[in-house]
Amino acid sequence: MIFAVDIGNTNIVAGIMDGGKVVSFDRISTDRSKTDLEYAVLFKSVLDLYSLSSEQVSGAIISSVVPELNSTVKSAIFKIFKVEAMIVGPGIKTGLNIKIDDPAQLGADMVVAAVACIKEYQRPLIIFDLGTATTISVVDKDANFLGGVITAGVRTAVESIVSKTSQLVGISFDAPSQTIGTNTIDSMRSGSIFGTASMMDGMIDRITDEIKSEATVIATGGLAEYIVPYCRHKIICDDSLLLKGLSIIYEKNRK
Repeated sequence: MIFAVDIGNTNIVAGIMDGGKVVSFDRISTDRSKTDLEYAVLFKSVLDLYSLSSEQVSGAIISSVVPELNSTVKSAIFKIFKVEAMIVGPGIKTGLNIKIDDPAQLGADMVVAAVACIKEYQRPLIIFDLGTATTISVVDKDANFLGGVITAGVRTAVESIVSKTSQLVGISFDAPSQTIGTNTIDSMRSGSIFGTASMMDGMIDRITDEIKSEATVIATGGLAEYIVPYCRHKIICDDSLLLKGLSIIYEKNRK
């Protein structure tokens, strides 16, 4: 089994993978101030929740969009498992043919998600990751990564308008009963849930027009389960997509 970790700006996804199958899957808050020992305690608690021992894990891999945490998390993993974690980046084989202007600019999370989708789903692919930023990746029928879209994440957008206005408050991400809100809270919920769902539907239409083909659409990220039910296109929710991609990349690079 391997320990797979995806470090995002808001959450860290951590889990145990066994032969490409998800054994455990959890999200913890990303905290740049935590030490390697503090992260080690958190990761150990993930093991304990599933009655797993560190001796069962023979390897580890990390993808990250928070470079300053890479060495901290790598050290935390070594404290528990006594293995050196791979980090997705230069020198790591992914098998992904990246067609963008500067492949080095592509985020590790987008690489990992695309690798997983290419193996699991029929191409072409449109991949949404609803995190701190909402990213959209496009993979053609020949498994080429064509490019993508980046926009503000749902929670990020809400926190931004709350911080810059005096009469708006924080909200939960529960859909209101109708699109037209009759109070401030429901109006904000409508904008967040239905507005994001409409954006996703619209981007799917635009992308399929550009690639001149229908596509399999997958969504991942912490807020996907709240948004996808209100989209009009068929979208597959896959919470463990990044862990699956990390497992594939680990196997490609295992000595």
